[in-house]
Amino acid sequence: MNQTEASVAPDFPPEPQPIDEGSVESRHDEDDRLKPEYVSAVRDAVDEDDAERARELVSPLHPADIADLIELTPTEERADVVAALGDLVGAEVLSELNDYVRDELIEALRPEQLAELASELDTDDAVAIIEDMEAADQQAVLDAMEPEDRAAIESALSYPEESAGRLMQRDLVAVPPHMNVGQVIDYLRDNHALPADFWEIFVVDEAHRPIGTCQLSWVLTCPRSIRITDVMQREQTLIPVDMDQEEVALRFQKYALISAAVVDGAGRLVGMITADDILHIVQEEAGEDILRLSGAGDGDINEPILESYKGRVRWLLSNLVTALVASTIIGIFEGTIQQMVALATLMPIVAGVGGNAGSQTMAVTVRALATNQITASNRLRTIWREIRVALLNGATVAAVIGVGVTLVFGNMALGGVIAAAMLTNIVTAGVAGAAIPLTLDRFDADPAVASSIFVTMITDSMGFLAFLGLATAAGLTG
Repeated sequence: MNQTEASVAPDFPPEPQPIDEGSVESRHDEDDRLKPEYVSAVRDAVDEDDAERARELVSPLHPADIADLIELTPTEERADVVAALGDLVGAEVLSELNDYVRDELIEALRPEQLAELASELDTDDAVAIIEDMEAADQQAVLDAMEPEDRAAIESALSYPEESAGRLMQRDLVAVPPHMNVGQVIDYLRDNHALPADFWEIFVVDEAHRPIGTCQLSWVLTCPRSIRITDVMQREQTLIPVDMDQEEVALRFQKYALISAAVVDGAGRLVGMITADDILHIVQEEAGEDILRLSGAGDGDINEPILESYKGRVRWLLSNLVTALVASTIIGIFEGTIQQMVALATLMPIVAGVGGNAGSQTMAVTVRALATNQITASNRLRTIWREIRVALLNGATVAAVIGVGVTLVFGNMALGGVIAAAMLTNIVTAGVAGAAIPLTLDRFDADPAVASSIFVTMITDSMGFLAFLGLATAAGLTG
């Protein structure tokens, strides 16, 4: 057989297709989202008390799509849809649901039902369902679980929230160093308690400390007689059990990990984290930073209205205070503005462009902090870099606005004043946009939460102060 023939896949019989009234295309649009007409069809079947029809429509869906279907259903109809679908809404669907929607469903389930669902999941997914429950309800669910499952959940709940201990799963494969490849393969075949998904085998010493890792592909392609220690990779990334999940995600990204061992304070292997868990964390953390920058709270469309109100109104009130500071500065120069009405027309331009410049720098800095690109060794260099960028931007915008105002108003002095004010405010915005997040981070405050308030206050106030102050100093009277 030549090389071309060897590479041809064997002619396996076709995989049986699920019986379905419509194709995948009839349920999903080009962006892989459930079509509105499909969602309506399921809702109509439920409204008509045709649970069999609803189940027939939904049964071909992936658990993640069933979760989407429930989330797309109006709040007042969700309980009826879930009841009609029955056991199609299983543990995997529950783990895929939006937090707020999942909480709604959990409230309608008995502790015994929740315990059964949690027992079907990996530890990390089960913890995600149970951790936010009220203490009494949480205890009722734990009491209804099997002792082994309960012990794993209680152990996970003992770690801080959003830590590796909460994120990890306890089901893993660990072998001693004296085994050879053949013994490891036999162990895997004979062990019926293996995790559902794993890609690496951890090699541990007598104290259960990881000393290496071996990918499944290596095990399957090596002769049986070779010792596992001869094919394992000794260098590995170990995750402390109390490490913050955001830092865990950064390590996975930096070292391109598929999975990683989690160790306790004594260095013993206590769990593993896999890449699929990290994908959720990356999405969650990125979304949180964006929403915090805008002061939009959790920013979830399923969040109760009152919670959204509470999360947003405090930042709007804070913005009101900063606006009052800016208006006070305008009031100081009321006489100058009365003498030359053009100043009132132009001063929002200075403040607005400065605010945008500050937002650009702030976004870059917050992202760099979140991805660990900024450390104590390059903080000052980062600020200096943003100052130089601001100087170039400021000089360009100042030249354009200066020439434009001179031509429109026929007043070279006014053009020079607004050009100088624009340059001053954009440079100030660059310094503030970099320095404020770095300062907040230095004092262990979340730079994504409060940076925008301070940057807005500084750029607005400095914009009005620079423009009106220079106009007064230049003696512009109209």
